[in-house]
Amino acid sequence: MPRKPFVPGAALVVAAALTAGLAACTGGSGSDGDEGDAKSGGTSTSSQAAEPGRYQTLPEACGLPGRATVRGMLPGDGQHLSSTEAKKIYGGQPDLTYDTDRRVGCHWTRESTAGTRHLSLDIQRVVSYDAAVSDDDKAQGIYDSKEQDAEIPPGGGSSSPATPSPSATPGKGTGKGTETGGAGKGAGTTANSSTEEKGAQGEKGAQGKAPSGSPSASSDPSADVSAEPSADVSDSTAPRVLGDLGDAAFLNDKLVTADSGVHRDVTVVFRTSNVIVTLTYDQWSTDKTMLPDSQELQDKARSMAGELSERLSE
Repeated sequence: MPRKPFVPGAALVVAAALTAGLAACTGGSGSDGDEGDAKSGGTSTSSQAAEPGRYQTLPEACGLPGRATVRGMLPGDGQHLSSTEAKKIYGGQPDLTYDTDRRVGCHWTRESTAGTRHLSLDIQRVVSYDAAVSDDDKAQGIYDSKEQDAEIPPGGGSSSPATPSPSATPGKGTGKGTETGGAGKGAGTTANSSTEEKGAQGEKGAQGKAPSGSPSASSDPSADVSAEPSADVSDSTAPRVLGDLGDAAFLNDKLVTADSGVHRDVTVVFRTSNVIVTLTYDQWSTDKTMLPDSQELQDKARSMAGELSERLSE
């Protein structure tokens, strides 16, 4: 019986080998494609990681504001100060912090016949440990909480005291319609409701309390109006959002009466990138009939805050 040719078998082997080779190439190509997609996705994910904030460290707080600015915020009675006394008053006292790259502060105090003035500065650098949240966004969240706690009305709030200001009768509307009643009278007594019209509202607050020792609400109203005739009616002294300071800012103004006297606290908080600055400026007086001037304190606090913002941006 003739032997069958071997060639067809060999051809089958070759064909099988070619088929296996093609399958292997196809599988390898698919694997490479999957690997490329995974890297692409990983690259896309990493590119979406939030960027760090602008500030990686903080300046020395007591040296940040200019000496002339501090001197203007801590007026005396005209007495001459020695170099040692001036350094002690205007040099400030640094706050104790555990990490000066994350938080620094400083405070100043000066007494005078018109009352004691306190100035404090707190600077916080915010760091987000969530890769999906940037340092700036984390700082904005902290700032928003501060603004909410202070009960600052949205959108500026400068127009809110314009309506109740001319009418002295609606005491409750003045206390709660403006921010002074909601955010500024936390520690005050009932005596505050009669004075907050002048201490927290733009027109009456600016006109009625121009001198640091001007009379309280129980005095002649005509004397209050003439105390500062140049006061700008449109310039509100009510707590409000500030649109021209840093990335976000607000000002709060609280007039508080206590058994020991009366004090007005002006606070300016602003955010620049991942840094939040809180400036507090207040004046105390043991004479409850001599109310601290809201307009003066606010103007000086805002001026210093603007200077600090510029210094931080350098």
